[in-house]
Amino acid sequence: MTYVISDIHGCCQTYLALLEKLGFCDDDTLFVLGDAMDRGPEPIKVIRDLMERPNVFYILGNHDLMMLDVMEKLAVDVTEDSLEGLTMDLMERYHHWLGEGGDETAAQFQKLSREERMDILDFLRCAPLYDTVEHDGCLYVLVHAGLGNFDPNRGLEDYAPHELVWERPDYGEAYFPGKPIFVVTGHTPTPMIRPDRQPLIYREKGHIAIDCGCVFEGFLAAFCIETGEVHYESMKDH
Repeated sequence: MTYVISDIHGCCQTYLALLEKLGFCDDDTLFVLGDAMDRGPEPIKVIRDLMERPNVFYILGNHDLMMLDVMEKLAVDVTEDSLEGLTMDLMERYHHWLGEGGDETAAQFQKLSREERMDILDFLRCAPLYDTVEHDGCLYVLVHAGLGNFDPNRGLEDYAPHELVWERPDYGEAYFPGKPIFVVTGHTPTPMIRPDRQPLIYREKGHIAIDCGCVFEGFLAAFCIETGEVHYESMKDH
């Protein structure tokens, strides 16, 4: 089976419990739509688990890009050249990331060996901004935030990074009316989208929004592409 999860946000025990509930095995595939880190208690443990699984495919989120932006410079050996790169602008971006929930990630990241830090940064550098899955005549576009400034005539490769990892889609608009194309997103907690404000997956007009706000006392959700089934796990149970 092929599953999609988003915005684990350091909720490692919830994530592992959800995989156990799915019966996730080597024959399955998991796509994670970014933001495995920040906000929750065990961000580095989540990332390292994802890195060790050959059947997991990671897509960049906005928290990943914030971390890469600063840690590629701050996680290097201290030399005269590297010190020259420590600009006020860089430090402001670093503190902005901490304020967005990166403080626990930064603290745990700094305790790793240099090799371990570089492995995580390499993992994030190699992650794509989007991916696609085809099944039963349908195309699933997997992206963290959405297709910002959507234009049906644009190819996926034409979107800028901030349009894919930061900008929220218009969930009230059908992007591909009449076509079997579904845009699967995280980033926006579904209680902000659903009229009933419930932390459950939102499926309307070709959108499948799966960030059910696990770290905000909602659920971590797994959407199965082959069956359309949804499985939930709550952080409150761990």
